[in-house]
Amino acid sequence: MNIQKLERIDDCAWQIPARGRMRVPGIIYGTEALLLDMDDKVQEQVINVASLPGIVQASYAMPDAHWGYGFPIGGVAAFDAEQGGVVSAGGVGFDISCGVRCLRTGLTRAELAPVKAELADLLYYRIPVGVGSQGAIRLNSRAMDAMLSGGARWAVAEGWGSAADLAHIEEGGCMAGARPEAVSERAKRRQRDEMGTLGSGNHYLEVQEVTEIFDAEAADAFGLRQGELVVFIHCGSRGLGHQIGTEFLKTMAIQAGQHGISLPDRELACAPINSELGQRYLGAMRAAINCALANRQILTHLTRQVFAQLFPGIELSLLYDVSHNTCKVEEHQVDGQTRRLFVHRKGATRAFGPGRDDMPAVFRHIGQPVLIGGSMGTASHILAGNEVARSHSFASACHGAGRAMSRRQAFKTWQGGPLLDGLREQGILVRSPSSRGVAEEAPGAYKDVDVVVDAAHQAGLARKVARVVPLVCIKG
Repeated sequence: MNIQKLERIDDCAWQIPARGRMRVPGIIYGTEALLLDMDDKVQEQVINVASLPGIVQASYAMPDAHWGYGFPIGGVAAFDAEQGGVVSAGGVGFDISCGVRCLRTGLTRAELAPVKAELADLLYYRIPVGVGSQGAIRLNSRAMDAMLSGGARWAVAEGWGSAADLAHIEEGGCMAGARPEAVSERAKRRQRDEMGTLGSGNHYLEVQEVTEIFDAEAADAFGLRQGELVVFIHCGSRGLGHQIGTEFLKTMAIQAGQHGISLPDRELACAPINSELGQRYLGAMRAAINCALANRQILTHLTRQVFAQLFPGIELSLLYDVSHNTCKVEEHQVDGQTRRLFVHRKGATRAFGPGRDDMPAVFRHIGQPVLIGGSMGTASHILAGNEVARSHSFASACHGAGRAMSRRQAFKTWQGGPLLDGLREQGILVRSPSSRGVAEEAPGAYKDVDVVVDAAHQAGLARKVARVVPLVCIKG
């Protein structure tokens, strides 16, 4: 990225002053080295987002930002419905509510060692992965609508987990305001047989070891101990969310002119929040959030069954479940006033700091867990939300390392077989149905997650709590 036109705020924050069509400035978080490695398209997309109607305060990009569809991946923007604000399907993304949850096992690497390969095989056997994979669950129309309304609460009621899980999921496991009737029959058909599946691309299930603790108080509050194992599950709303994104992007682009919206980029298709189309999209998107929450809940149940088979009596407790790719209604202070805003986070994590009522009571004194995923051979991180992030980024942080090269380029650079052999030599067992998919998701195709997390910590977006490294990876 050419940073010549940026104004440096501090070591980890850069401003694009409002100019031309921009209604607000752009803010990009990251060190100078991270920004120099970002493609110029990120800056262009931050500027384009800043020109949308009703945007408030600034258009943001997180330290893991890279070129996305309309919004950058790692983009954050808030809109005020009463000021003509819009909701953008491109600002949410195709994989609606793609997110991460973390389970604590209480096991150690030594306890895992005798059954490590068997655990990998059992998880791979039990959890469907890959493009178009189907699970054992079949939903009829009534069950589909119940799932889209109820999210993880529906899954728990159906026997996929315990009620205690719900207190450790954003929104208590159920996104209010979902409208199953706003979801097309085609989207529902795509999801009918896909509940409890991991999917493909960058989705995965990893068994990881906590290797470093940076914040002992927060780690204790999160129940994390050095040397113990956790499980990260990363997936989203599967075919249903993708279909919703595809359909509404097309409709929003067609109707933009009718709403008096001049799009700087067709991929920024949007509609006024208070329009019929905007409300219909929000209802469908919230249903997709519930689909993702239910899906991760079912995957959690399947994971627990596998662990119980090898470790009888073990209980995998849920630390937290966070979503990316959402638009949520939140109250934030802007220029000394409390405003009700529609906060888009595309490839970004909500990172509420201490004191907020709208997160689980157990975390209100310390800040919510912020789960930063890795990529097979690299570390993942667990952070805690900071109060200062409310003014910096509408309480948002990065969601991962961020891609450093395209999937096509990664496929040209690596081969799946040798890559898996190298990871095995590092002590990481990977199970995947796709050699090409492994190559496309090679750890080297991503930025250095430690550097990205350090930048988020330094910028005050969230604070480092623990670093974890993979031992087993089930790759979509």
